[in-house]
This record gives sequence, structure tokens and C-alpha cells, in this order.
Amino acid sequence: MWGYRVAQSFVFAIEEINRDPHLLPNLTLGFSIWNSGDSVHGALHETMGFLTGVEEPVPNYMCGLSPPRAALVGDTRSAVSIPMARLLGLYKFPQVSYSSTLASLSDKTQFPSFLRTLASDFTFSHALAQLVLHFRWSWVGILAQDDDFGQQSSSQVTRELAQARVCIEFHLHIPSLQSLEKINTIVHKMEKCTATVVLVFLSNSNFQDILQRLLRCGISGQVWVSQDTLHTGLALTMPGVSQVLQGSFSLLQHRSQALGFPEFLSRLHPTRTPEDMFLKKFWEATFGCTWPVGNSTVVGGVQFCSGKESLRGQEHPFQKVSRVDIAYSAVYSIAHALQDLVACEQEDQACTDTQHLQPWQLLQPLRKVHFKIPDGTEITFDANGDLVTEFDVLHGQKTAEGRFHFVRIGTIKKRASLGDRMTVQVMEEELQVPSSVCSRSCAPGFSQIPRPGFPHCCFNCSPCPEGQFADQIDMKHCLLCPEEQYSSRTRDHCLPRTETFLAFEEPMGLMLASVALMLAGLAVLVLGVFLKHRDTPVVRANNRALSYMLLTSLALCALSALLFIGRPTVATCLLRQTTFAVVFTVAVSSILAKTLTVVLAFRITRPGDRVQMCLGPNASALVVLVASLVQVVLCGVWMGTSPPFPDRDTVSEPSHIVIQCQEGSGIAFSCVLGYLGLLAGFTFSVAFLARGLPNAFNETKFFTFSMLLFCSVWTTFLPLYHSARGKSTVAVEIFSILASTAGLLGSIFIPKCYIILLKPEWNTPGCVR
Repeated sequence: MWGYRVAQSFVFAIEEINRDPHLLPNLTLGFSIWNSGDSVHGALHETMGFLTGVEEPVPNYMCGLSPPRAALVGDTRSAVSIPMARLLGLYKFPQVSYSSTLASLSDKTQFPSFLRTLASDFTFSHALAQLVLHFRWSWVGILAQDDDFGQQSSSQVTRELAQARVCIEFHLHIPSLQSLEKINTIVHKMEKCTATVVLVFLSNSNFQDILQRLLRCGISGQVWVSQDTLHTGLALTMPGVSQVLQGSFSLLQHRSQALGFPEFLSRLHPTRTPEDMFLKKFWEATFGCTWPVGNSTVVGGVQFCSGKESLRGQEHPFQKVSRVDIAYSAVYSIAHALQDLVACEQEDQACTDTQHLQPWQLLQPLRKVHFKIPDGTEITFDANGDLVTEFDVLHGQKTAEGRFHFVRIGTIKKRASLGDRMTVQVMEEELQVPSSVCSRSCAPGFSQIPRPGFPHCCFNCSPCPEGQFADQIDMKHCLLCPEEQYSSRTRDHCLPRTETFLAFEEPMGLMLASVALMLAGLAVLVLGVFLKHRDTPVVRANNRALSYMLLTSLALCALSALLFIGRPTVATCLLRQTTFAVVFTVAVSSILAKTLTVVLAFRITRPGDRVQMCLGPNASALVVLVASLVQVVLCGVWMGTSPPFPDRDTVSEPSHIVIQCQEGSGIAFSCVLGYLGLLAGFTFSVAFLARGLPNAFNETKFFTFSMLLFCSVWTTFLPLYHSARGKSTVAVEIFSILASTAGLLGSIFIPKCYIILLKPEWNTPGCVR
């Protein structure tokens, strides 16, 4: 019945063209309908008969045909169209199919004279892949028929989705011959799968079997996406099918409509066209009656057709999802190609008259036709002979009354400016499209970490580390922030860094500067006390000139800490470490000279002893001078080879750029500190060995304790200095300078000031001796 209505759309198009005064005005198209029996053997036999003009065709023999035959329309199935296309291709005889979709038919090497007025399976598959990408489905399953249609279409979709990095959770093939055991196996596999979206390349019967099995198992929630709605329409007869098909998507080629065709069908009647041998059978199938032989109306329970039945308003099953006027545009394509051929409208083709028309002459204008049929649909073919078309996107929905139907929600179009790409336009903004992903998207600030043993669509989300960011969803890797920026707390963007250094205005800088000034002031105050009481025994004991030098150097040590505070400049970077190293060397060498003086003084056993020569003021000054000169030379070499310089540290503090002094040569810096440490260690050793001398006129115990504090501070300083970052490095060095300065000042001079200021009765020659 469906095939007869398709044939009538062919007849309707012929009659409409013959009535058109502008299309082939001086020609009348005729037609003949051949029945292939839906078999390859029948199709080849009928095709040969069509070509030769005899009922028992002989290859390469052609009976005189008048009028000439221009083209062939059909067949329905691809399996039947393929052998026809091979045969017709040998003669370059045009064949325009309205229903064969197999992708291999687009191969012009095998089928040079084949064209079709619908999209191929290849184009359908490409559109289906674009729909998957549009809805951002990255985890899908595929059910494919185990035949040419299922294998070619599903393979094409798989290739395109793989290129777009969409993962296929399962790709199951269903045999063309129905197998309940195979269906059950596939349904059991689907139960364990997590993909929400399933792409369907199945025949009607197999898809119905799948749906029935799913209904029995109570499985729902899948989103079925198919190339056409014919099988979905068949499934509408199943009770409860909306439970499974709710939210499904289908692509339907946007085809032309034969305006007036329903009225043409309604006027059909056996009495009007008695030569139509199929019309009575169509009438009987439509109304469920039998044409009577006599005058009886009902015999033996059989209802006879009265002829008063009306085809007006009669619908065949699934009329809304299955077109019966699909041959309409194929006929119009041939008519316009004939029009171009006889009118010589193409500059690169030879003209011909209809009496001497050869079918191969029609191929070139047929491939180049570009026109609009009466309903406004544009008809044109691409290089493969396939119709350039667009697709309607249909969505399965329920009405308020609970009735299940498909609603057109958008289109998929091929844009010439985009090459082979298609654009998807969905019109319903409130459409709730379920997601189908193996893993939820990683939000900005996170990157994807692949799961071992899973496809790339399956991943975990890991937050970006410090200094990196991810400003989009599903980023494979976090990006590094520019050097002048740092990552935000959410790691989804970068923020500008601010410059920082240990400034006088901030609390730590202000506190350290105050302590430095206090220590320097205290050292100057003690020096003033010593100068005022310079003739007392406590001040004169053990070389008061060395005491003055030591106090002066300690004051400078405290003040040298101020060079480490404030924004580093070239000058301050050059002075920081060198000033610190030289003044501390002077202080330590002064203590060494004092200690050696005490030790040598107790070794004098008689007047004129050679050791007495080492107790003079010049000898002590020489010790300080030589020890300090060595440090000055080391600092000079440092400044001459690789001096310190201002630098920008972008690593220590993520949100700041630390302005600091880079030490330049690390070896030179280590040599300077190493020499100072060696000098301090030697001084401590000498003082420690002399601690047992008599208390009277002996400062070695104070020297020992002060050097113990000094060495402890700087021994602790080294690991802290190397582990600190940013401003903390400077703060640690300043603290070490101030702590060692306070230790030397307090341990050596506070006891003397106590005697001078608070116990003057002890500051007498008798008490000292």
C-alpha cells in the first residue's frame, strides 16, 4: 500500500509538469512503471527489459524505442538499487533514486550515472555526529545493524566522533536475522553501561525487539538518537513505549512536499482508471473489503467494496513520520535537466532535440540542476550526485494530555562557507537535554587527570597548583601565570603581583630599625662612659684603645643592619654584605687582640722577656689591621668579579615580587662569611683556653661567653638563611646581626659599666689587682 502511494506521487509529478506552461512547454512526459518485486533478480530483469524494450531482454540489443527514454527513477532499497546502478552505469543511463541511502552509491567510479534526491547514509552520519557534538555528549553507545547500512553508517560516525575526542563506551552489532538470544545479550550489556546517549543504526524489527526487551526489564533513561523516524513511528504502536523513547532525538531529511497530492489521492477511483491493475488491490487494502463478482454485498461474512468509499482523509499507518511523496522531487529533477538540455541553457553542453535524445546526454545537465519546486524547496546535487539538503531535528515529547509525539526543535544545515561542516540550530531554548559523559566537567581552576585503564573521556579533576590557572572548563593542563602575575585563590585567573621588600614603614622593618638604633646608641653611650672614665683602672685595663675600637665597631655593626631595610638599590646592595663583613671582622679581631694580650701577659716571667714585646699597643693594632685587611681584600675581589645587584624574586612569595639583593658570586660570599667564621672560631678557642687564668685583671671569661653567643647566633643563622624565602631572608640576617652585636656588647661591657657606674669603690688599683 505504501509503495502504491509512492508510485502515485510519481504519476502526480508527471501530470503536474505536463500542465506547467513554463516547464517543457512543447513536450509531454510519459512514464512506465516496472515492478522489481523487491529482489535483485527481478530488478536486473526489469532493468534489462526497460533498456532493450523487449520482455525477454538480450544484452546489447535494443529494440527501436519511441519516444526515447530519458531516465529511470528508483528503486526503493539500496540492496536492489546497487545492481541496477551497476548495469545502468555501463550505458551511462541516468538513475535517480528517492529512497536508497547506502553511502557506497556515492562512488562515481562504480556508479557514474547514479543520483538521488535524499541524503546518503554518509551525510546522515555526519549530521548525527554534529548533533552529538552540539549537545556536548562525550560518552555514547552505538547499536548497529550487521549489514552494509549499519556497518558503514556506524563506522563513519565512530571516525568522526573519535576525531572530535568523543568516546564510544560500546559498539554492538545486531544480526539482520532476528535472534532473541543475541538481543538478550545486548540488553544485558546495556544494563551495565553508563552512557546515556545511544546512537541507533537498526532496522524496524530489531529496534522493536530491543525496545520490548527494555520494557520488560524496566530499563529506561537512555536517549535514543536515530537517523530517521520510521522505526520510531513503528514503535509508537507499542504500549508504554514513551517510557523508553521519552527525550529521544531523530533526524529527518527536510524534503519537498507535493502540494495538492492528498487531493490527487482522494480522487483516485477504479472506475476512472480501469487500466490501473493495482488500484483495486489498493482499494481493498485501504478499506478492508473485496470487490464483488455479482450484485451481493455480503457473502459468507466477506464485505464487498461498494465503490462509494472515499479516500479523502484516509491515512496510512505512521503517515506523519513516513513520506509517500518522496518520488516527487526526483521527477522534477529529470524534467529540469531536460529543460536545460533542450533549451541549451548550459554554455558547456551540446544542444539536442527530443527525437534524437540519448540518455547519456542528460547526465551532465542533471548533475548541474539548481531549481525550486512548487513548494519552494531548492534542489541541487553535490559532486557525488547526492542532494544538498538540511535535516530537521525531532525530539520525542509528551503533550499535556500524555500523548507521545515528535516535535521539530531545530535544523542541521550544510554551509558552503564552512566546507563540509554543518551547523546545528536548536530553536527551543528551554529544552532539557540530558548529559552523557563518563566524568563530570572540570570547573575552571581544575585540570583533567586521566584515569588509568579508562578512555580519555574518563578523568578526575585536580586543582591547579600555585602559580598556574585554568580559565575554562575541561582543560587538559593548567597554564602558567605570567611572571608579573600570580594565580587567584580559585585558580581560575591570574592577578597582578605587587612589589614588596622589607620597608621601614612596615611593623617588622620599623621594629628592627629601632633595635638597631638602640644598640648603636647604647654602644655610643658606653663609649662615652669609657671616655669619661678613661683613667680609671677598669677602663685602662687590657688596652683601652682596643676597647674604644671595639665599641666603635659594635656601633657600626648595629647601624649596618639599616642597610638591609628599605628598597634595594645598586649602592645598598654593594654596601650591605661588605660593610657587615668588615665591621664584624674589626670587632672580632679586636676581641682576639684583647684575648691574646691577656694570654701573653700571664706568660711574662721576668723583665725583658721576649713575650713582653708582643704586649705593646702597636702589636694589638697590627692584629686588628692584618685580620681586617684580609677581609677587605676578599670583599674587594668579590666586588671586582661578581658584585651583588638588585633582583626581582618571583618565586618566594606567590602574590608578590620580592625586590632583593642577589649576592652575585656565591663562592665569594661564602669565602667572606667563611673567613669571618674562621676568625670567630679561633678567637673563641683562644678565649676558651684562657678562661682558667686568675680572675684579677682577666677578661677572658667574658670573651669566652661573648664569642660563644656570637658563634651560636651565626651557626643558627646559616640553615635559617638558606631555608627562608622572600623578605624573611633579609629579616633573618638583620636579626643575626643585631643579636650578635647585642651579645658582644652586653657580655663584654655591661659588667665594666656596672663597676664604673654602680660600684666605683671596686674601680681602684687595689681591687683590680
